[in-house]
Amino acid sequence: MRPRLRLPRWPRAASRGHRGDPGGGRRNPDWFRWLLPAGVAEATIPLSPQLLLTLLPCGLALGLVILPIQGLSALGFLLQRQWQLGVPGLFDPLLPLGVACGTLTVLALAWGPLALGRGGGISGVEALQQQSPAPEERDLALLGLRGPAQLARLVLLAGTHLAGLAVGIESPAASFGASTLLALRRRLKVLQALPLPLAAAVGAGAGLAAAFRSPLLGVTYALEELSAERGLPLVLPTLLLAGVGSLLTSDLGVPARVQAVLEGSPPLTLLPWALLLTLVAALLGVLFLRLLLALTPRLQGLLQHHFLPTALAVALVLGLLAQLSGGLSLNDGSLALGPALAGQSTSPRWAVLPRLISPLLALAAGAPGGLMHDCMALGAVFSAALVHRLPPDQQAMLVAVGATAVFSAACRTPLFCAVFVFILQNNGRLFPWLLLASALAAAIGTVCGGPTWNGFQRAGLAGFRPTTNGR
Repeated sequence: MRPRLRLPRWPRAASRGHRGDPGGGRRNPDWFRWLLPAGVAEATIPLSPQLLLTLLPCGLALGLVILPIQGLSALGFLLQRQWQLGVPGLFDPLLPLGVACGTLTVLALAWGPLALGRGGGISGVEALQQQSPAPEERDLALLGLRGPAQLARLVLLAGTHLAGLAVGIESPAASFGASTLLALRRRLKVLQALPLPLAAAVGAGAGLAAAFRSPLLGVTYALEELSAERGLPLVLPTLLLAGVGSLLTSDLGVPARVQAVLEGSPPLTLLPWALLLTLVAALLGVLFLRLLLALTPRLQGLLQHHFLPTALAVALVLGLLAQLSGGLSLNDGSLALGPALAGQSTSPRWAVLPRLISPLLALAAGAPGGLMHDCMALGAVFSAALVHRLPPDQQAMLVAVGATAVFSAACRTPLFCAVFVFILQNNGRLFPWLLLASALAAAIGTVCGGPTWNGFQRAGLAGFRPTTNGR
């Protein structure tokens, strides 16, 4: 008989009917029971040695899938460096024209034959986590994770990064990771021991982890954002997939990662300023999210019913914004985020405006990407403008706090947001401050922000019905 590990089911997953006991196994030892609330039922997801060993080559496949996404992101930053960043006076007509034409092409494909590839693609993973989803809802959730949708998303990603649209690779990487593991699960019987929702969450967390070469980041993302399951059935497979996948990926497409390890404890005299900055940056994150939620249905409605004039207007605005900002509005803001996290920001004070407007238009129009780096970059350029008179090491600390606060207020995943900024900056002594800022900002976002961006997209998934012409 295949050895099975019987694990406790956490309250959020306790009512999942499709995760019942397949039989066999022994109870967990008593040393583990005191960690659980009284009366919690046991889960019976088998973590056999055969399953865990099968995940190792699956991690290699996942890493190979993520590599093209990293390459496309790196290409986008290579093109962005052709601008004199932050110097709007220099004019090369080919640069804004390329942004406008590329944007128009992406929108024509995204609202035409490649409509299945719109958005980051993570909504399907989250929709699968709902308790007892209706068959139609389940089919729609899987539709965006199938091969045709991912191929369409890959083509749109290429156009997105060539045009410099202000979105990150986080959600597409997670989506491709989920799609890869689900495809392998359909072909390898041993992987079917993982329930469908859990397999989707594990693949998505591992895909994001491989893209940023941080298994810890993928685990926290899966725990806080993606999965209804908790404990080893989620954590161990995600770590295995992410760890092996990260062996094949590289630092391509992640220019915001500070290469040198930043050392030094933050002085306590900075704490009041850090708390004040957290409050202000969290309100900026709430503003960004509320503007995005208000703009998205209006802009997408215009694109559906008046595509050509609306797409032309969006393309012209983004091209003009790129010219006026000297290219600072392009991509996900990593070229401004990295120096700011190192205490070496050169972005002008007005950089917060293009970093606010450009992601709003790109995300609302359905560009295939996520808002994580956009939020961090917005918080970084905003904070850097406020603390530019401080010594570089203190600038770096407060910029990290501000970036975390904007990010967490918009996404409301405090542990994941703090870990993400931490892996970019590498200052372990600042991590408790990042956790505090992230928790406070998430609370402010919960009170003031309305639904999250992923929740908003998931709510609109049921209204998506592709027709024969792809619209």
